[in-house]
Amino acid sequence: MGSNMAEAHPVGFQWVMEAKERGAKVLHVDPRFTRTSAHADAHVPLRAGTDIAFLGGVINHVLSNGLDFREYLVPYTNASFLVGEDFRDTEDLDGLFSGYDPETASYDPRSWQYETVDEEESSEQHAGADEKEQSASYQHGSGGPKVEGGSGRIAADPTLEHPRCVYQVLKRHYARYTPEMVSRVCGVSEELFRTVCDAWTANSGRERTGALVYSVGWTQHSTGAQCIRAGAIIQLLLGNIGRPGGGVFALRGHASIQGSTDIPTLFNLLPGYLPMPTPEHTDLAAYVESVRADHQKGFWRNADAYAVSLLKEYWGDKATADNDYCFDHLPRITGDHGTYRTVMDMVDGKVSGYFLLGQNPAVGSAHGKLQRLGMANLDWLVVRDLTMIESASFWKDSPEVETGEIVPAECRTEVFFFPAASHVEKEGTFTQTQRMLQWREKAVEPEGDQRSELWFFYHLGRLLKERLAGSTDERDRPLLDLWWDYAVVGGEPQADDVLRRINGLDLTTGRPVNGYTELKADGSTAAGCWIYSGVYADGVNQAARRKPGREQNLYATEWGWAWPMNRRVLYNRASADPAGRPWSERKALVWWDAGRGEWTGYDVPDFERTKPPDYRPPRGAVGPEALHGDDPFIMQADGKGWLFAPSGLADGPLPSHYEPHESPVPNPVYRQQANPTRKVYGRADNPSNPSPPELHGEVFPFVLTTARLTEHHTAGGMSRTVPHLAELQPELFVEVSPQLARERGLEHLGWAHVVTSRAAVEARVVVTDRMPPLRVHDRRVHQVWLPYHWGATGLVTGDSANDLFGVVVDPNVFIQETKVATCDVRPGRRPRGPALLEYLAAYRRRAGITAETGTHVLTGGPGHTEGRTEEEP
Repeated sequence: MGSNMAEAHPVGFQWVMEAKERGAKVLHVDPRFTRTSAHADAHVPLRAGTDIAFLGGVINHVLSNGLDFREYLVPYTNASFLVGEDFRDTEDLDGLFSGYDPETASYDPRSWQYETVDEEESSEQHAGADEKEQSASYQHGSGGPKVEGGSGRIAADPTLEHPRCVYQVLKRHYARYTPEMVSRVCGVSEELFRTVCDAWTANSGRERTGALVYSVGWTQHSTGAQCIRAGAIIQLLLGNIGRPGGGVFALRGHASIQGSTDIPTLFNLLPGYLPMPTPEHTDLAAYVESVRADHQKGFWRNADAYAVSLLKEYWGDKATADNDYCFDHLPRITGDHGTYRTVMDMVDGKVSGYFLLGQNPAVGSAHGKLQRLGMANLDWLVVRDLTMIESASFWKDSPEVETGEIVPAECRTEVFFFPAASHVEKEGTFTQTQRMLQWREKAVEPEGDQRSELWFFYHLGRLLKERLAGSTDERDRPLLDLWWDYAVVGGEPQADDVLRRINGLDLTTGRPVNGYTELKADGSTAAGCWIYSGVYADGVNQAARRKPGREQNLYATEWGWAWPMNRRVLYNRASADPAGRPWSERKALVWWDAGRGEWTGYDVPDFERTKPPDYRPPRGAVGPEALHGDDPFIMQADGKGWLFAPSGLADGPLPSHYEPHESPVPNPVYRQQANPTRKVYGRADNPSNPSPPELHGEVFPFVLTTARLTEHHTAGGMSRTVPHLAELQPELFVEVSPQLARERGLEHLGWAHVVTSRAAVEARVVVTDRMPPLRVHDRRVHQVWLPYHWGATGLVTGDSANDLFGVVVDPNVFIQETKVATCDVRPGRRPRGPALLEYLAAYRRRAGITAETGTHVLTGGPGHTEGRTEEEP
């Protein structure tokens, strides 16, 4: 669900096919019939953007029919924990949770907190407008928000009968998500929906498990984080987390996208999912205390060791206890510094220079016109890529050149293009979907000026340090103090040495640490990414291991290395019952060996090895010591899997169905139309199509969604230059149903153009039953689909589908909503040149679109008549 795995992740899909050959049932929930659907036992078409309504229906089916795995649910999740008396649900407030502030479009989550045994120990954090600007969920790192989860401090009812226990709160919240409601919202037949429910719930309990796979079809929504939360809730209810054959799999589209979030290219994270500091973090102690709670369970309580070790790796001997380990050298987040905000700042003249590596926003990002106009307003732009891409040549070949919005002779941006080495021309690690680091050898030498990223950044840092040598300006101190002594051979930094430093060193001996539990907060260890500690255990590059699978067990723990600590299944303590016995012999993974007094099994136990199942901590224990012997979720502040999130999410403690930012129908579930905390950038150059309760939605009556093709790779730079791939998929095309083709006069293989308030793109028409119209909310809704790989360069060229989307983002992680919008479809090719600008302006006039359209985020609940506009200059 949320993935066309066969098309977009074909290497991983081989395992689905092997499982099917062994009897596994494969279900595919997707708006479009795809290559994945063709291999599934059932394809379930649904309206794009209604995933949470569908998943909410599954949750309701589980709870109303008593199908949860109760033996797992009570000890391993927060189902029994009591929520405070002040909490009010969307059922009470017509689509809002308690704590909503219409002035800031944000929540104060204090009313969502657990009821604690000692009232004064309840959490006092408040996520409001400021944290929303900084992407509040990331401020907690991967350990989740602070919760006083120490032993005996949370009120609970193990019978699950108390009206305020999480189980009952969950049950009430999803009671309205009936099969009838799911059908009305999603356009799915009740019979097909029940087929999914029956198959999913049958794979639960001691003997059976089921896996859930998603990708950007879930994440690229204004409710993206909550889509994933809804899937995780189902898997926790069914006991499918931490067990063989279970889990929630996030598919990654590149070999090291996982690595680029672990050691992040994100503005609001430090390596290992430590949060970036804010101005409120006046010193290291204040920062550490913002990450962990006083009575917190689990290994995130040791955040001080992870943070200090990172600072030591950055600044080495310059980082001492006397100067707070150079904590003040770290920049502070002062607001939204995400990619889309940055592009708008380029347009507004607030950004002078930009580095582009591994991306092509002129084609691959939402609102391509805004991306190109932003880059056209820079002083300089550095592009590193394998081929000449649109983000390097936009100044001479973009659609805006044709319309006159960019004049090549007057474009101020100086573009520096650096040819990059490909993955076969450099050594190093990739981190893939399984969290596994695999070492890649260099196969051939790069040609000419092609260089690796490691070469580029190492020497850039070296030259900057040399240029600034002798500077007394305090702002240069963080750069001058960098510990920049990685091994270099023949001018090339050695990736093996960088990996060793990422792993971490004991600075008293110079030897690599063997895992994150060896990291210290006293400055005696250094580690570039604490979750990767162990990848160089015993001084050996563990990522380079390639022991054949036939020589080891099913989990192949000697092939590569998976973080953390080489565990192949996260939270695998949950694969055994509370007494430490496997739920079944068939599903045995790790278990307690009483004779040896330790956890053992086929995987590396994701639990303290010698802590017995019946362990109960002493009163006052914190951190790992506070984890009970049956607390499998060792990174969570309370040791439990969260059905209900008392903190940490900007848009509510439970997933709720909201319509996409652009929708042709009113929300059938609540009066609140769309996510009330979504981040809207209300600007004249970022218009939104009208959605209920706004008028004139009939101007853009259809639902638009996009995805990728196997034959082309993302923005196309690596595939449109390859002759046989270009021949296989030579032109942009739009898939429409036969009914829509008749309604709009579209001819198969003829030309059509798709229009939104931002752009019009032309494409060949493919008339197909893969995108059938759906009956939604007592009306017929048509959906259209486009791939997004084309641009102005390469052997085959064409319009970019991403030009059609505007910029509106999820409030938790700032990801754009590019899997659903509204549009119009017309026969024939689009207008060109200045005529295109007038064509789009006419559409906006008919739809009554202004800079404020779509920015009224409050449409239901208390104060809904007042509305609210979020405008950002």
